Amino acid sequence: MLRTENQRKLSNYKHGLDYAKEQDKLDELSHYRQQFHIPKDKQGNDLIYLCGNSLGLQPKSTKTYINQELEDWANLGVEGHTDAKHPWLPYHEFLTEATAKVVGAKPIEVVTMNTLTTNLHLMMVSFYKPTKKRYKILIESDAFPSDKFAVESQLRHHGYDDKEGLILWKPREGEELLRYEDLESIMQNHGDEIALIMIGGVNYYTGQFFDFKRITELGHKHGCKVGFDCAHGAGNVDLDLHNSGADFAVWCTYKYMNSGPGSLGGCFIHERHAHDKNLNRFTGWWSHNKQTRFKMRDEFDVIPGAEGWQLSNPPILSMAAIRASLDMFNEVGIQKLIQKSKKLTGYLEFLLKDLGADTIRVITPEDPKQRGCQLSLQVINADKSLYDELTEAGVISDWREPDVIRIAPVPLYNSFEDVYLLVDKLKKVLENKS
Repeated sequence: MLRTENQRKLSNYKHGLDYAKEQDKLDELSHYRQQFHIPKDKQGNDLIYLCGNSLGLQPKSTKTYINQELEDWANLGVEGHTDAKHPWLPYHEFLTEATAKVVGAKPIEVVTMNTLTTNLHLMMVSFYKPTKKRYKILIESDAFPSDKFAVESQLRHHGYDDKEGLILWKPREGEELLRYEDLESIMQNHGDEIALIMIGGVNYYTGQFFDFKRITELGHKHGCKVGFDCAHGAGNVDLDLHNSGADFAVWCTYKYMNSGPGSLGGCFIHERHAHDKNLNRFTGWWSHNKQTRFKMRDEFDVIPGAEGWQLSNPPILSMAAIRASLDMFNEVGIQKLIQKSKKLTGYLEFLLKDLGADTIRVITPEDPKQRGCQLSLQVINADKSLYDELTEAGVISDWREPDVIRIAPVPLYNSFEDVYLLVDKLKKVLENKS
């Protein structure tokens, strides 16, 4: 039997700690690990932090970036809006170009603002346009809860039943991953009833990375608007948002983009909507023409592009943390990060296979093109106590009910040695339990 491309790639890896250390020496990005604060255990040893899919680590430069704004605030007061080292009035613009590179968009298509679910609601104000016949919303059946809650509330807001109006793209019986054939079947049967397709670009539970272009073309073929929640994709995978043709996308910046807990999110609105002043939206003074914004009494004149969805002046301290991280992304380049990510995650997959399919099931797709750095592990006949023991052994990972441990080797700060030590500790925990 012919081996798959992924099986051939896995055969290139080797066992042993020496091999992992050698790969770290060969890794041209390995020195970036030193630019992050790595959490430590009570003895002062580095923890094995593999939870960037939940909260990214803090770049050491973040404090400097935030302190600059604190100093300018202390020394300049309100004049900091124009006279700060990085003036506050246009501060969000300092993030635009680097953000566009990370998500594969044009600068006019992106803006940093608000938080993820707030942005999702703002996007649905513009792109969920229900009619008597076409009002349903399609999401994946195991979407992140906030996505499900948000779309259900939009259905209720427009006077529809939130269960009857929701169409779920489900995996087949006994499977975890979603199949495009099933989505095509749903669209064939219900396409004329669906107003919006809103999919989590990388599923939080399985780690499955969806084909944005394929989904968008299918949705547009049936007259639907299409959007993506890229919370688990931004800074992790090649989103290529502009070329996907999606109408909109939203994301947070505190996972793979390392901007700190609860930090601001981002929005993408495709440039074909950039100059449509008639597109329904909620507005505020920061979406108004910059030249006349402070004249105060002018009628509303929307800014072209994604900036036209802003509501309020930017929270500078949060944006300073984002800028610290984005400057690092800009220096490295998203493609180099993805290249290393595939090697790290492939190495993790290689080592896990040694544990045996009767012990560990990786429910994330084998094809590297259909996943990011996260692997979701289903441990046979185990419960949360296994995760707890792994945490006690110095591994910071992520548990999701009912039976999945999520592991995410992040290329900016995780090493091959991290991956080796994780699997070594997992083996020992499994041996002790058995």
